[in-house]
Amino acid sequence: MPEHFRRLFTQDFSDLEAAVSSWGKLAEALGRTRTDSGRRVTGPLHQANWTGLSAAHGLGAMEATESRLGTAQLDAQLITTLLDTLGTKMAAAQRRLRTAVADAEAAGHTVRDDGWVEPKHPLAPGHHNDPDHAALQQQANAGLGGFRARIDQALTDAETASHRAAELLHRIDPFDLDKRYGGANAQEDATQVAEFAGISRKDIPDGKDPRQAAEWWAALGEDDQRFHLAAFPDQLGALDGLPATARDQANRTVLDMKLNDYALREGSLGYQERSHFRSLSSLKDGLEKADTGPAHKQQYLLGLSTEGDGRAIVAIGNPDTAKHTAVQVPGTDTQLENFGGQIDRVNKLQNAAGRWSGGGPKDISTVAWLSYDAPEINNSVTTDGRAVDGAEDLRNFTHGLRAAHEGERSHLTVLAHSYGSTTAGAADAGGQGLDADNMVVVGSPGLTVDRADQLHIDPKHLWVAAASDDFVSNRTSGLTLGEDPKESEFGAQRIHVDTSGHSGYWDDGSQSLNNQGRIIAGKDPKNEGEG
Repeated sequence: MPEHFRRLFTQDFSDLEAAVSSWGKLAEALGRTRTDSGRRVTGPLHQANWTGLSAAHGLGAMEATESRLGTAQLDAQLITTLLDTLGTKMAAAQRRLRTAVADAEAAGHTVRDDGWVEPKHPLAPGHHNDPDHAALQQQANAGLGGFRARIDQALTDAETASHRAAELLHRIDPFDLDKRYGGANAQEDATQVAEFAGISRKDIPDGKDPRQAAEWWAALGEDDQRFHLAAFPDQLGALDGLPATARDQANRTVLDMKLNDYALREGSLGYQERSHFRSLSSLKDGLEKADTGPAHKQQYLLGLSTEGDGRAIVAIGNPDTAKHTAVQVPGTDTQLENFGGQIDRVNKLQNAAGRWSGGGPKDISTVAWLSYDAPEINNSVTTDGRAVDGAEDLRNFTHGLRAAHEGERSHLTVLAHSYGSTTAGAADAGGQGLDADNMVVVGSPGLTVDRADQLHIDPKHLWVAAASDDFVSNRTSGLTLGEDPKESEFGAQRIHVDTSGHSGYWDDGSQSLNNQGRIIAGKDPKNEGEG
């Protein structure tokens, strides 16, 4: 590699640094364009309820375009990271090369223009016949091989990095940009670029300690954060403790990839996949519609999975900046297919809480949390298995909200309906609890415990609502899932209810909804009778 010695030794990397900056700016611009397309074009069209054949084709084409913009953004980010890593590796090789040359010359050797290290001569030529010459020569050049090896290794490192970078650049195929499967191909490229950059999925926290995850994320530079979001959206979107904006970006990428996959296989989808395709399409439409609204009505996709019946977490308003945050845990028969109803409920809860908060709804973030396998109406609803299975995930989520929150501690309320209250009870009874300031359970069949003081929540801040004709609360509570929480012996606080049935607690204009809003805003409910 003598021909590369002088080039590496004198190389100026300013052009490479400029290229890194340019590609980084392009990635950011593509990301903004993709977001603006949803907020300024697709979102308003959804908001206007544009329907019909033209709408179906038009919106489909726009969403495909947004997906391609996402692929282009990922490709640009990959190129940015690739060139930046190449520059880092080449600069490091150059430093090692220059150090090896300086050390060789300091030892008295001569380094030729091709990088070869000439041995030094300790004696004048006329003394070659001196019987001690050979020993002196050997002593003087004892480190010669080491200097040559160091120079060769520096050149090898630079050439290896250059060749690998060239291979990876060739992998990033511009023809992917006009194909719906391009995003999947780009994700495969991201794995290779990550390996080149020394970034591994294994280095991402496992999510069991949300505070550790928050600290890990904060320690990354902005460029590393952007690359992780581009390369590992599935892991980061599910990582409790990360900022809501980061999780939302990652999960929207995952959402687009899943929709693209279903669209490519639409003719061969099974029943459940067709259901998920419809559900995810509806979820995306709702997100884009909310993007056109005020800041406190923006939706953040904090979790997404098509495992089983599907799972999702959506916040209305940013929980990282809210003064009051509420997490709603749904109950029996809730799945991805009917998750829109849960988003409607937390929207009502935000409005209700906003009436009692000094800053109005802007102070409030409400979260629809479906990240457990809610039971169907069968035998599984009478056992605590599903609740226990989902308990740790709920605990990690609420602790993640704490870890990610900016500024003063947020006032946190966990609300749960039906079997969701069983899950919330199991979560608060175990580990370090939910770290909530208030807990509200409505239509509960039981909290997996026999007394309120067996939970981490202060019994004075555990609120129970039960309509007089709620068949779940009245017929199943106290049987198999712990003692009846509405009974005075349990030790919780009752909330006045003026609605009927198992699912009326969110009726517009009701005291039942108003009381939940008051609790979310940090106020006691108005108990106008036992209810």
